[in-house]
Amino acid sequence: MADNNNLIVYCEFEDGKVADVSLELLTKGRVLADRLGCRLEAIVIGDNLKDVEKQIAPYGADVIYKVEDKRLSPYTSNPHAAVLINLFREIKPQICLMGATCVGRDLGPRVSSCLHSGLTADCTALEIGDHVDPKTKKEYTDLLMQIRPAFGGNIVATIVNPECRPQMATVREGVMKKEIKDPAYKAEVINLDPAKYVKDEDFVVEIIDRHIEKSKVNIKNSPIIVAGGYGVGSKENFQLLYDLAATLGAEVGASRAAVDAGYVEHERQIGQTGVTVRPKLYIACGISGQIQHIAGMQESSMVISINSDPDAPINTIADYVITGTIEDVVPKLIKYYKKNSK
Repeated sequence: MADNNNLIVYCEFEDGKVADVSLELLTKGRVLADRLGCRLEAIVIGDNLKDVEKQIAPYGADVIYKVEDKRLSPYTSNPHAAVLINLFREIKPQICLMGATCVGRDLGPRVSSCLHSGLTADCTALEIGDHVDPKTKKEYTDLLMQIRPAFGGNIVATIVNPECRPQMATVREGVMKKEIKDPAYKAEVINLDPAKYVKDEDFVVEIIDRHIEKSKVNIKNSPIIVAGGYGVGSKENFQLLYDLAATLGAEVGASRAAVDAGYVEHERQIGQTGVTVRPKLYIACGISGQIQHIAGMQESSMVISINSDPDAPINTIADYVITGTIEDVVPKLIKYYKKNSK
């Protein structure tokens, strides 16, 4: 295989299914590849990969590399890293994208460290653009602009990697939209020989027993979310949000400040360091609206803010603002909703 300088997405594969975050990155990758005039490629590593291309090709992948070996599933660090490092040395992609999942966070740094490339974690946006080095005045075209909040979210940083390849970035699930390009999109499938990319000694770690506990909270797919911030005031006050959520058939979410204060468990955290959601209705209770939180809910169809501070930053993106305390406003919402929904 010659150098192709294409864009490649590492597709996580578990229980016969490609992870949603990988499909979201293929959607974004297709747009970036079109902008660069290059091909979009995908790589899947694991076992029982029959027909996996049917899940991937519709998102616009031109080439799908499959590396199949029963020892490659479930994921372990060394073998998956070895496959990517050795393949990337061969095909020299210009960009590699992966999910900011447990797997991506483990794999990305190993690959970028070994190939001496850069890696930006938890990007909220990816674009293609040009860059001039302020010191050398050297001009670079068509770089990957890796955009993420920095310095505690007070600024949004754009990070570029001018010289080293591949340019690598991880993105959280839900940040990018997942959209099929064409159900009949044709991809070239390349079956790679695992023995060429991973050595037997890379399989020193054997998984004896594996236990994955599925999250009981499903805020990601909830059409209505009642979210609370530090301004809710206490764990007891959060019960009001649960009552409102139960009335509306909603899920309860929270800002990082509310989670850090111990008002609610971490799986309900929405934002840059939590989950990204796109509900039809987002009711923000006592949330000031830091940039990291807004990054996780700004695509909500409608936002209602309940806040005692009329100047709370979240009010600027809210469709409706109710100024008042949670204790005063939420019971009234419950009462009127029950009265009008009979």
